[in-house]
Amino acid sequence: MTTSPAAPDEPLVRLVHVEKSFGSRRVLRDVTIDVPRGRATVIIGPSGCGKSVLLKHIVALLRPTRGEVWFDGTRIDALSESALVPFRRQIGFLFQQGALFDSMSVRENIEFPLLEHTTLSAKQRLDRVRDVLDMVGLAATLDQMPGDLSGGQRKRIALARAVILHPTLILYDEPTTGLDPIRSDVINELILKLERELGVTSIIVTHDMISAFKLADRMIMLHQGRVILQGPPETFRQSTDPLIQRFLLGEATEAELEAIRGARPRTETTA
Repeated sequence: MTTSPAAPDEPLVRLVHVEKSFGSRRVLRDVTIDVPRGRATVIIGPSGCGKSVLLKHIVALLRPTRGEVWFDGTRIDALSESALVPFRRQIGFLFQQGALFDSMSVRENIEFPLLEHTTLSAKQRLDRVRDVLDMVGLAATLDQMPGDLSGGQRKRIALARAVILHPTLILYDEPTTGLDPIRSDVINELILKLERELGVTSIIVTHDMISAFKLADRMIMLHQGRVILQGPPETFRQSTDPLIQRFLLGEATEAELEAIRGARPRTETTA
């Protein structure tokens, strides 16, 4: 295991020249990023550019083809599954669709990581579950089933589960996908609240530019597996790169528009 003492001002997460290929398809290309402690880093970019793959490297669900992944001063990409356990306990993950267990109650869903990773008593577990439900504003849902909840409520329950082990880092994969603008802002406010109250570091993958600029202390843009810009949000607003500005404004490229203009409707023939 490669370890170096992590100073408080050192990045919590560091990727160094990371590449990832699946067969002949290169998904990440020479990605080097630093994620500062106690801040929100937002990763943006078009669909299929490698954002979710990058997240999975941070929690070592995927290993790089080349390069290094560091967490809190320890290189983790070459660790065994058993050696990764104490690091993964420090990372909460909010999946794109929440990924709640449909057959379990809200309490059982949130309690699950405590059963897997702690020796807390039943009362201690229940107290912890109630604490995080209060934090996300859903104390009354303790005994409900996921199917009884709205999409926004399910996301908030999944977020409560993500923080139940008091993580150092929370990874958010498209946290506002499928939600209306008001429910999206509720999730954004919860993310900011967790940063303030728990002091966690956040890494957020999103296509939602309103959320991105509201949440980000730092932004990273990927395109075709490469980092094309990283820095504070103002750097992105001031960028004159047409690719970056089109993405921020949600404008299609000329090539994409030409493809649409040139497409002809299919006609059915009858025998």
